[in-house]
Amino acid sequence: MAHQLTLEERERIFQMRYARFTNAEIAEELGRHRATISRELARNSVAGEYRAVAAHEQSRQRRHRRRLVRKMDRPEVDEFVRSHLVHYWSPDQIAGRSKRDFPGARCRQVSHQTIYAWIHAQPSADRQHFTGFLRFAGRRRPGDDRRGRIPRQVSIEGRPRVVDARRRYGDWEGDTVVGARQSGAVVTLVERKSGYLLSAKSCDRKARRVADKIQSRLGRLPARLRRTATFDNGKEFAEHERLSKRLGMNVYFAQPYCSWQRGTNEHTNGLLRQFLPKGTDLRTVSWQELEHYTTLINDRPRKRLNYRTPAELFEPLVAIES
Repeated sequence: MAHQLTLEERERIFQMRYARFTNAEIAEELGRHRATISRELARNSVAGEYRAVAAHEQSRQRRHRRRLVRKMDRPEVDEFVRSHLVHYWSPDQIAGRSKRDFPGARCRQVSHQTIYAWIHAQPSADRQHFTGFLRFAGRRRPGDDRRGRIPRQVSIEGRPRVVDARRRYGDWEGDTVVGARQSGAVVTLVERKSGYLLSAKSCDRKARRVADKIQSRLGRLPARLRRTATFDNGKEFAEHERLSKRLGMNVYFAQPYCSWQRGTNEHTNGLLRQFLPKGTDLRTVSWQELEHYTTLINDRPRKRLNYRTPAELFEPLVAIES
């Protein structure tokens, strides 16, 4: 980051200029760019004469008169932040994406602290409006699972280590999001490397119906994008053998009470809960609404993806095979 010239540096410029050194030689002596010296002489000379003290005072007065332009007062930054907030991007995602989209324009980049401060400084109605797009995830309490074990399941311990490394596409994690009083469910499938979400609405969690939903989503993908699937121990995944045979995938199960073994899926379910909070009657949610929410999630940049979006990584792979 460039710094203003000091009075001592200006004194040195005056001395070397008096001794008839070139601008390039002065710049090399001070460790500055040659253009910095040229601008200094052009801006702060009086009647063609350069004096260090006078130049320093002119520069100080010019900075004092300059109006402070806050980052969010810039129309292009304001539009960038607003347009992504309403698509449920977090301030951190917006900040990271601004650095990725405008690498050479610091005036277009914004920090997440600036965005939060801007939101909280808005009038009450506007503050409530933008706060409504932010995600506030509460802590989950572990529950008891007394549904028994699924026959012939293969433990996650037998899963290839390449899946853990996220070095390839096509390894999925699956789960169901349940509505109020068991009012329907949403089947969620998340690709581990890209974080890409596939979802399907189901009227219940019967194993055959859930298996059909999974097959309808993954079956549309090319074989190289459906390598493995890892589920929790819910009985809705009891048709795993049929799924494995029809999709040509190896199916594994996380250990009981170890949701971190499907961390990508758990995190994505939390994102979906922003739109479908606990207590929602999922029977009232249309498939068009679910598709819209899924698209919003897939179009959010992720920090672990260097602020690229899951859609940017995964969808081109599908298009290549089409």
